[in-house]
Formats: sequence, C-alpha cells, structure tokens
Amino acid sequence: MIHILFTLKGCDRKVIDNQYLVEQSVSIAATVSNSILLAISSHKFQPQGVTCVGLLAESHISVHTWPEVSVAVCDIFTCGTETRPMDAALHLKAAFNAEDIDFTVVDRANVRDL
Repeated sequence: MIHILFTLKGCDRKVIDNQYLVEQSVSIAATVSNSILLAISSHKFQPQGVTCVGLLAESHISVHTWPEVSVAVCDIFTCGTETRPMDAALHLKAAFNAEDIDFTVVDRANVRDL
C-alpha cells in the first residue's frame, strides 16, 4: 500500500480552476495508475479553486487547487501489487502543466499489522 502526498507548483491557472478538466485528469490518473474508479466527486469554489476526489476500489485520489497561486495539493493512496500511483502523480503533473512536483511516498503496508 503506497500513499503519495504531493504538491504541484507552477500549474496552469486556467486548467486547475476548471472543474471539468480537474475531474477528467483524476479519471485518467485512475486509469494510468491501473486502478478502478468507482466514483468521482468535485466542487468548484467561488471565486476560484476546485476540490476533486476519485474513489478507487484500491483507495482514492484527491486534488485541491489554489489557482491564485498556481498550486494543486494532491494525494494518491493505492492498495495492491498491480497499481502504479507514481504514474498517476506524474500524469497529474503533466495534465496541470505543473513546473514542479514536491512529493513524499509513504509505505502504508504496516496498516495490516494494526
């Protein structure tokens, strides 16, 4: 079980403030990560910003955007040996035209020991 927490900096403000494009990017990220997208929910804030969560059979993908500073804060949590969460993170970086990605990878395999 891998959990990637990441911040995308220098994003295209128009892309990350577009609810449809953010949803589409999360949907494609689920496919890229070899995960099954069960549902997607999003909200467009006024005057700006989008929050989007993709519910995966393997866990979730979330995106929270701040277009005023060209930033998207995201996480991808996947279970299973066949998923590729880093591929999904890199897809979101490309989809949002981000200049930089700052990430932390957390191995959540020990949750089974609880």
